[in-house]
Amino acid sequence: MVQVQDALGSRTVFRRPTYARFWLARVCSTISYQMAGVAVGWQMYSLTHSTFALGMVGLVQFLPMLLLMLVVGHVADRFPRRTIIAICQVVESVTIALLAVATLLHHVHPVGIFCAVAALGAARAFESPSTQALVPTLVEDELVPQAIAWSSSANQTASIVGPALGGLLYALGAHIPYSACAVLYLTASTLSISIRPRRAVPGKAPVTANSLFSGIHFIREQKNILGAISLDLFVVLLGGATALLPAYAHDILHTGPWGLGLLRLSPAVGALTTSVFLAHHPLHRGAGRKMFTAVIIFGIATIAFALSHTLWLSMPLLMILGSADVVSVVVRSSLVQLETPDVMRGRVSAVNSLFIGTSNQLGEFESGVTASWFGLIPATILGGIGSVLIALAWMRLFPGLRKLERIGS
Repeated sequence: MVQVQDALGSRTVFRRPTYARFWLARVCSTISYQMAGVAVGWQMYSLTHSTFALGMVGLVQFLPMLLLMLVVGHVADRFPRRTIIAICQVVESVTIALLAVATLLHHVHPVGIFCAVAALGAARAFESPSTQALVPTLVEDELVPQAIAWSSSANQTASIVGPALGGLLYALGAHIPYSACAVLYLTASTLSISIRPRRAVPGKAPVTANSLFSGIHFIREQKNILGAISLDLFVVLLGGATALLPAYAHDILHTGPWGLGLLRLSPAVGALTTSVFLAHHPLHRGAGRKMFTAVIIFGIATIAFALSHTLWLSMPLLMILGSADVVSVVVRSSLVQLETPDVMRGRVSAVNSLFIGTSNQLGEFESGVTASWFGLIPATILGGIGSVLIALAWMRLFPGLRKLERIGS
């Protein structure tokens, strides 16, 4: 059994051409998304000089995910997921290309940017659950945690490269990063359509009221999945220190934009390093216990970061924070995919995507509100304490998740 497991090591994942194409498509798509985020943010602020407009960009992008949650999951369970992903990436490419043309012709307007962002949000609403549900069909079940870890490494790589590349290209003209994004999205689409899953999408079940809500019902009945998803939701809601990094850079650490760039880079570096480690050394024992431990470390790192007044101390603390977060991500994602029947993975992934999107968006809002009420440092400390308390409470509320040994066993 050990020999079989060794033969199916994480390096073998990339010997499968179909998974290599999936990973490259993921990198291209996510780098493009990160670059577009930088370009849209800079352009919107230069046009409006309004922080409210910047906040609305995130809200406009999130609303399609909320409104389409029940639909996108069903689509992912009824049609070839690689085709859905490829179509979404073509839509994203065309949308970004139109922004590039409008910018080049000096016809760009905030309303047009909002429309483009809404279109991108709608495309990602379909793309995200299809991508999550596709991963388990590309490799053997015992390789799913490694495959998810490598997929997470693609996201973290893009989080490092994308913003830096977007800012660099924006200095050459706003239309340049948009044009690069359009090309990357088209490349991702070409790679996605060439993916050949090991298992096809199950037969098309009739659409009924019960089937539309079946993803929600399934998660409610599966206590381990419910515990893992809700744990991530509340921890990110409370412990969203990264949303306050501009204020920390300016008011606490007294550094400039270069310092803010280093702060933003640090969690992604920690997360990427841990993702690669987990891809080679999956969590074979005590997965639930290690997930809760990682969340507690996340909370402690948040508190320590809040108390730091030195950039060179804050950076490694943020690396620890990102590293702990990705452990939770890999366990949760593996649990959701391996304990969900393939026929329902799209609908369950759609709910999971909504939880992730909700926690990220509302987490930024909550961090800003509490910081305005209590002050920057106290608010971050409270968020870190809240993360630790949530982890301790969830260990009692979901004992099966705490005792979970192997994912997918």
